[in-house]
Amino acid sequence: MPRYQSLVRALAGRGGIRMAGMALAGALLVALAAQIDVPMYPVPMSLQTLAVSIVGLTFSPGAAFAALAIYLSLGAAGLPVFAGGEAGLWHLAGPTAGYLFGFVFMAWLTAMLVRAGWRGSFGRYFVAALVPSLLLMVPGVLWLSWASGMTLAEAVATGAAPFLVGKLVKTALAVLVVQAGWRFVARRRMARPPRRPGRSVLPER
Repeated sequence: MPRYQSLVRALAGRGGIRMAGMALAGALLVALAAQIDVPMYPVPMSLQTLAVSIVGLTFSPGAAFAALAIYLSLGAAGLPVFAGGEAGLWHLAGPTAGYLFGFVFMAWLTAMLVRAGWRGSFGRYFVAALVPSLLLMVPGVLWLSWASGMTLAEAVATGAAPFLVGKLVKTALAVLVVQAGWRFVARRRMARPPRRPGRSVLPER
């Protein structure tokens, strides 16, 4: 298998400033996806996890972690980036806090799995994105139960069970987006003049 390279690195190239900009772009992608939601109480169902999966599948582990940390920081600072245009530090201690902090772990773990070799085929990418998405429910449900006074069974019924089918669909969409991104990279590389021997960079497979 060719050496690991994230899709973001393949598209944006090297450089600390570029990668910082891409981390901010990842945070804004999650913020935008959070505004497309299906209202449910107390956990809104949105496209956030789709965006978090895309970030995890396309960024390096460190950059994925940074992107979601930036996202939480923007919301805590008062920018309306949380689901439904919500903002404020109190959200990081409210019923959805387990999911919000879990996003950071989800993006990081997805990127770690991709770097570990879960990439290339649809199935491998799907596993790399789905496993962290399912694990997100653990801190989400536990914190929801504690913060809202629900029993654990009630928290699962409210904050996990309704979203299982949606997770499968959103994971598949995230993989399709990433694979389309790599096809674009491959076409762009084929259109370039040949590199000198020893300097070629293989596309991720």
